[in-house]
Amino acid sequence: MRRNRSVLGTEGGEFLAGDLATSIQTDVLVVPPPYGAKMTEARAIIENYWAAAERRDWAAFGALLASEVVYEMPQTRERVRGREPYVRFNAEFPGDWHVDVERVVGDGRHAASWTRFRVDGSEQPGLCFFDLGADGTIERITDFWPEPYEPPPGRVHLVERY
Repeated sequence: MRRNRSVLGTEGGEFLAGDLATSIQTDVLVVPPPYGAKMTEARAIIENYWAAAERRDWAAFGALLASEVVYEMPQTRERVRGREPYVRFNAEFPGDWHVDVERVVGDGRHAASWTRFRVDGSEQPGLCFFDLGADGTIERITDFWPEPYEPPPGRVHLVERY
C-alpha cells in the first residue's frame, strides 16, 4: 500500500486529511482496489470509455468492458449482452456522430456521465450509469437519452427559460 498526501479545503482554511484525522500532519492511506477503489479510478475508466468511443478506437473501447457486459436503454427497452455485440452496436451506429462529455462522477465501483451526443446536425443529452467489476472493467451500462419538452402550463412565473 502507498500513502498520498491530501489537502482538503474548508471555508476557514485548509487541513490535511489523515488516518481518521488522528493527526493533522499525517498522509491519507490509499487502499488498492477492490477494497478501496477511488473515485478518480472510476471516473478515469469512464472518461477513457468516452474518449475511445469518440476516437472510434474499438479495441481500446472493448478493453474497458467486461466480457459479459450488459447495456440497457430503458426508454427503448433495448438490451445488448456481451463485449463483442456491444462494441459492434456502437461501431455500427449510423451517421457521423460525436460525443462531448459534460461531466463524469464516480465512487468505488459506480460512475455516471452526462454527455452531449451530436449526429447529422442534431444534439441530444445523454445520462449514463455504469457499474464496474472488481477488476475495473465495465459490467453494466444503463443509458438514458432524454428528449426536450415544454414545461406544463402556468409555471412561467416560477422559472427562467434558457
